[in-house]
Amino acid sequence: MNKLYVPAGYKPQLDRYDTQRAIAYIKQTFQEEFSSALNLKRVSAPLFVTESSGLNDNLNGYERPVSFDVPAIGTDAQIVHSLAKWKRLALKRYDFSVGNGLYTDMNAIRRDEELDNLHSIYVDQWDWEKVITRESRNVDYLKLVVSAIVKAICDTNDRLRVRYPTLSANLCPKVSFVTTQELEDMYPDMTANERENAYVKEHKTAFIMQIGGALKSGKPHDGRAPDYDDWSLNGDIFFWNETLGRGIEISSMGIRVDADSLDRQLTIAGCDDRRNLEFHKMLLNDELPLTIGGGIGQSRLCMLMLGCAHIGEVQVSIWDDETVKKCEQAGIPLL
Repeated sequence: MNKLYVPAGYKPQLDRYDTQRAIAYIKQTFQEEFSSALNLKRVSAPLFVTESSGLNDNLNGYERPVSFDVPAIGTDAQIVHSLAKWKRLALKRYDFSVGNGLYTDMNAIRRDEELDNLHSIYVDQWDWEKVITRESRNVDYLKLVVSAIVKAICDTNDRLRVRYPTLSANLCPKVSFVTTQELEDMYPDMTANERENAYVKEHKTAFIMQIGGALKSGKPHDGRAPDYDDWSLNGDIFFWNETLGRGIEISSMGIRVDADSLDRQLTIAGCDDRRNLEFHKMLLNDELPLTIGGGIGQSRLCMLMLGCAHIGEVQVSIWDDETVKKCEQAGIPLL
């Protein structure tokens, strides 16, 4: 059953035409702000990869990629879930040096996504990756990069509100950093999602760190694939969304695994079979650069800044009949 939350008295802050113009402005402006802040160059990226490459993002491990056969080359291809692994290989192939990185438009289909105000089967985000030194594989550097991304988001929002004064999103540029274990200690009787909302409601902008490994309760805060982020050096950026009355995740990111952390996490996750894939062999043999990277949701960022109630107001996707009917009754204009 798909979930839909309808804010009381909801009304879009811009009409359909100005919404489209504002979306274009947000995307152009944010790309300028954040690529400059992180020293990133734009590159082209794949829509699909082969299964045997090991480059597709396995997400939580149960999501099924959209697959199709390619008779001309005699193999099957998969629509990407994200470019978390491909980006790192691209940095090596394109000869990026330390301190430099790339970003790209990532478009994916996640067929098993549960649909609600924030989730669609169509995923659009900026995927980015940057080469770092081994000395930068630490929490302080991670926090520095997170703060730079948040500043780029807030600066973009400030510029947008000058152009469209009727918009009301007021984003907090100060990031509150917290680990998933600290959240569990603070709110032991809440679910992971409830902990996130409680914390972000109080702090407005937060980076929730160390996602993937088991907590003291024996359960992980959330699922995270074992072969891209180092679970001790990753996290999600959240902003408080006044329209929905909840925190929304804008970015999943982290310092990527090195050979040691990949070896450890593959074993913990029961994914030792991946050791034989091309990408994983290169990682275990220290043949790929050390990196930090992540994804930043394009539609979610637009939702946040435009005060939208549903992701379907800023992207075109497909929805069940009940969602379409309820949105129409509530004055939520799905594209």
